[in-house]
Amino acid sequence: MMAFTIYPAIDMRGGKCVRLLQGDYNKETVYADSPFEVAKSFADEGATWIHMVDLDGAKAGQRVNHEHVLQVVQNLNVNVQIGGGIRTENDVAFYLNNGVSRVILGSAAISNPEFVKKMLQTYGEKIAIGIDAKDGYVATEGWLNTSNVEATELGKTLAEAGAEVFIFTDIATDGMLSGPNIKAVVEMAEATGKQVIASGGVSKLDDLVQLKKYSASGVAGAIVGKALYTKQFTVREALSEVNK
Repeated sequence: MMAFTIYPAIDMRGGKCVRLLQGDYNKETVYADSPFEVAKSFADEGATWIHMVDLDGAKAGQRVNHEHVLQVVQNLNVNVQIGGGIRTENDVAFYLNNGVSRVILGSAAISNPEFVKKMLQTYGEKIAIGIDAKDGYVATEGWLNTSNVEATELGKTLAEAGAEVFIFTDIATDGMLSGPNIKAVVEMAEATGKQVIASGGVSKLDDLVQLKKYSASGVAGAIVGKALYTKQFTVREALSEVNK
């Protein structure tokens, strides 16, 4: 059985820790003023990875909240993966050279596929491909647009180009606490033959148990956001459940 990793999520906007409902910038809830303090609380509970998203960066197309990312990397004993606003090799190198474990490329997979393929060839497993899907099609630019590219087809193409890790989000479930779209996550894992981290919809510990059942198929972990902030369960409880 493959390891199943819990990725507590920190979404940053205006230097604060927020959550958006289904990626809608007009439906924001601020949960904390300090991304670092939130990250520290997750690390103190045993998290080995933290998933950080620069929402301002995703919208602006450039790094905005990187200082908060580096503060976490430099002061806490955790691995960090970061997405949002990473459009150039300089952005990728900036994060990796400063201790970030994994950089997530999302919208660029549609807008600039040659760049993404080059980054995969250069940095290998340090690059994760973020595929956000709406009704099975890839959504881009902070979910503001939906493409005509099928999510699984994009996954296959990038797996062939060297991608080893995918983060798959079903926008319909994100922030809704309605349960993850397990079928779509497993389809992505089977289509790519690579590690897929599930994102969106986790609302209870049993969601993690159900996802972990497919770890042999490549479902390698889950990103958990709103459920932690609304205290459905803790990071410690999640880790205890999946490590039984």
